[in-house]
Amino acid sequence: MNKAAALHILVKTESEAQALKVRLEKGEDFFKLAKQHSMCPSKKQGGDLGEFKRGAMVKPFDQAVFAKGSEDKSVIGPVKTRFGFHLIRVLYKS
Repeated sequence: MNKAAALHILVKTESEAQALKVRLEKGEDFFKLAKQHSMCPSKKQGGDLGEFKRGAMVKPFDQAVFAKGSEDKSVIGPVKTRFGFHLIRVLYKS
């Protein structure tokens, strides 16, 4: 697996990420929460990062996305990077 597509929400604090994760697990819309809460410019697209190659993202993010079974989870994270805390939904890996 060398390519993936994912959505993410980037926030400043782990507690903010945990609170959003609970909302996502209860069925709230990832797209809407990303637009409302993410600090990343991708929030305009509901957190959609499109397709990217293994190694293109910062290491903790990359490892979370390409971990075995990541595409089967509704939400991964919080994943801490130098940018903040990410909640990730893997759309597919190939």
